[in-house]
Amino acid sequence: MPNGSSRRDFMKTATQRLSVAALASQVFTEATSAAETGVPQRPLGRTGQKVSMLCLGGWHIGSVKDDKEAIRIMHAAIDEGLTFFDNAWDYHNGHSEEVMGDALKVDGKRSKVFLMTKNCERDYAGSMKNLEDSLRRMKTDHLDLWQFHEMVYDNDPDWVFEKGGLKAALEAKAQGKVRFIGFTGHKDPRIHLKMLAKPHAWDTAQMPINVLDYFYRSFQNEVVPACLRKNVGVIGMKGLAGGATEGRLIEKFGLTAEECYRYCLSQPVSTQVVGITTMAQLKADIALARSFKKMTPAEMDAFRAKVRGEAGDGRHELFKSSKTYDGPHHRKQHGFDLA
Repeated sequence: MPNGSSRRDFMKTATQRLSVAALASQVFTEATSAAETGVPQRPLGRTGQKVSMLCLGGWHIGSVKDDKEAIRIMHAAIDEGLTFFDNAWDYHNGHSEEVMGDALKVDGKRSKVFLMTKNCERDYAGSMKNLEDSLRRMKTDHLDLWQFHEMVYDNDPDWVFEKGGLKAALEAKAQGKVRFIGFTGHKDPRIHLKMLAKPHAWDTAQMPINVLDYFYRSFQNEVVPACLRKNVGVIGMKGLAGGATEGRLIEKFGLTAEECYRYCLSQPVSTQVVGITTMAQLKADIALARSFKKMTPAEMDAFRAKVRGEAGDGRHELFKSSKTYDGPHHRKQHGFDLA
């Protein structure tokens, strides 16, 4: 029998776990059905908004060689109910934002989309310039969500506050140019937790969510519970392990994209960013969302067991342990070699 102190600690931990489980369940119980919204929608943290459970990735759509085809894919996504669009100021040197703007200016499409892009600067003046560039490129007068991009170095959270980046974001929100404010990062749960501990109530946090992540520098184990407690919307990314290892889960472990994304969506994420470069990929992702059934705990355990042997040392998630996959803008920002 534990002593008094140990028993209190045990009860406190048990209560916290129950609380997190209850908060996680809300993400699923408050979701809409495919019949209602085309693609099921989930609540986005404290925002009061619901967003499509899949999010169209801005980097990938900007990589489509034919702009007209990229626009056709985006229009089809909107028509089918995939209406959360991701982007960033530095994707393809601004081209991703430009082609997305061209898609959204047609026939009132902008009003049907929850539009997010990312600010690559940490200081006030640079952040304001990023904002004006993004608004101009995407041909809109406001962003639904503006996130500080790539919180991947330990001092990034401090810089956002000390250099005036957050001040810029709050001013932009007061001016009606930004509705909600969040941050992203792919490197280390510690950095996300540092951001969450800062004196600001973040609306969202974007992070790697995939089956490998469960075993190595785990955002789903360390950061997601903190987000749920603070009512911060979780945006998942790198569902197939991301970066140069994209498809590694399929090629190395014999998994399918469908089951990988089903695993991601079985976590309490508000939305999972998916890379879409063809109409066939869009159709497959729409079908996945509409037929989604949450994995049971037993199914998740069995799925994790398929990667357990090689997941724990990070060999397949090098974006967490090296600078190789850090954006060149951010490496330059910190004075690192771009080679």
